[in-house]
Amino acid sequence: MLVKTFGGALFGIESIPITIEVNIDKGIQFFLVGLPDNAVKESQQRIEAALSNTGFRYPKQKIVINMAPADIRKEGSAYDLPIAIGILAASGQVNPDQLDKYIIMGELSLDGGLKPIKGVLPIAIKARQEGFKGVIIPKENAYEAAVVNQLEVFGFENITEVIAFLNGDLQQEPIHIAESDLFETENQYGFDFSEVKGQENIKRALEIAAAGSHNVILIGPPGSGKTMLAKRLPSILPPLGLEEALETTKIHSVSGILGHHRSLVNTRPFRSPHHTISDAGLVGGGTIPQPGEISLAHNGVLFLDELPEFKRTVLEVMRQPMEDRIVTISRARMSIDFPANFMLVAAMNPCPCGYYNHPQQDCLCPPGMVQKYLNKISGPLMDRIDLHVEVVPVPIKELSERASGEQSHSIRERVIRARKIQEKRFAGSEGIYANAQMNSKQLQEYCVLDDSGQTLLKNAMERLSLSARAYTRILKVSRTIADLDESEAILKEHLSEAIQYRSLDRETWGN
Repeated sequence: MLVKTFGGALFGIESIPITIEVNIDKGIQFFLVGLPDNAVKESQQRIEAALSNTGFRYPKQKIVINMAPADIRKEGSAYDLPIAIGILAASGQVNPDQLDKYIIMGELSLDGGLKPIKGVLPIAIKARQEGFKGVIIPKENAYEAAVVNQLEVFGFENITEVIAFLNGDLQQEPIHIAESDLFETENQYGFDFSEVKGQENIKRALEIAAAGSHNVILIGPPGSGKTMLAKRLPSILPPLGLEEALETTKIHSVSGILGHHRSLVNTRPFRSPHHTISDAGLVGGGTIPQPGEISLAHNGVLFLDELPEFKRTVLEVMRQPMEDRIVTISRARMSIDFPANFMLVAAMNPCPCGYYNHPQQDCLCPPGMVQKYLNKISGPLMDRIDLHVEVVPVPIKELSERASGEQSHSIRERVIRARKIQEKRFAGSEGIYANAQMNSKQLQEYCVLDDSGQTLLKNAMERLSLSARAYTRILKVSRTIADLDESEAILKEHLSEAIQYRSLDRETWGN
């Protein structure tokens, strides 16, 4: 008897429907075809043990299983459940009438229990697009799939429940999640700018970075608060929209880090990889391509602490994703795109000893060492960082003050207002939503300076020995500062503030 069940294969952060054809005939052999990997091939032993331990019969006949389309590699143990249901239906133990209405996925344990799997959200989205009535998945993945509306989601703890449901012996209501409940924890970041003593100029710089989605580098001695400030940046970013949250959740789902019983990533990610990370760990890769840290930080913040300590090759592979906001991983048989729209926040000491430009301690580095340390970061990478912010230690007097600073939600309101101005400005521009993404044409249109502004910028370029690459960055940052002031024109004070954030471009730095 021939029976068909349906599953889903992951391709990047998208899913491809898979048809699992099971045919049982005379004989005693088992054939599994359709480009399965070793984990899929091992399903025979798991299925046989699970059926035996739950009281069902594993047919001692010739079983041929074809997974179509055959040119797409099937990976992982998530096909255990659809293959098992197909075998039971082909042997007359499960009613096959409902099988064409559901995508079925799940890993079987030897006692028949269902273990959670990766990538449930992309599979559920594809199921709705392909016109399936619903999905049958492990219970621990059910809330993740329930985010997709107009789709019936059934979560079960074991294969016995799945069989009873398909045979009509078990009545179960699909799981629903109200959209209003998805973002009820959107502001719970755990960190707040009110906890930061002093550092008002640094808070202002991070507010500008958040308002225009600008990359920023914090440079200062050890213990000056660089990491503490960076961790609080997500708390002032605009809240995630539903489309952003879905795309972010898909990446975390495919990576297997979403967490059980969690439906949606409703806060902006903050990723902080160690400086020993590999190229593939940062941008993604592997034999089976997986998202890297830059994709896991999609729609959030990627924090690189001790930036010069990262391998140069690792930093250089970030350049293209920072520009295109997408990373492409190519293999012999496939090319996969992962989103990588992140804000880069980097931190570094000003020199190897850490005390160059320190107000109280002397730098112990030999001549030329400061510039050599800075040169560990290539010019093209530094070119993609809009704000250079010098962080100095907070005086003891300010640390001992009991008064708290401005709360994150107050700063966030200003950031949201500035972002709304930019959304309106770039409404007709595909892929551009903030000032940091402006191209040269938009720069000329939206960053017009009057005569006094032109003179100020020209004098700054000459007197501070700023490099040519600083010019457009200053204009973009000044446009964001003007948006925070809700000013249509870029004024001299906006331009002056933007100029001070290019300290590492000065030829005098470290000399």
